[in-house]
Amino acid sequence: MSRYLVIIETTATGFSAYSPDLPGCVAAGRTRAEVEKEMHDAIEFHIEGLRLAGEEVPEPQSQASYCEVAA
Repeated sequence: MSRYLVIIETTATGFSAYSPDLPGCVAAGRTRAEVEKEMHDAIEFHIEGLRLAGEEVPEPQSQASYCEVAA
């Protein structure tokens, strides 16, 4: 089991998401819950496609951190 970092951003129509470790793997949805589910499905589909094409599946490497600053 692998854990890929997913970046979720607010858009004018809802949310979009991508994974830095899987270039080209993206999703969009009206709600955060929807985009999270869509991204989960997109990652599984993306990895399956890489395997079927005989390409290497990238290992998760991205990490995230927050930096708090005074407003």
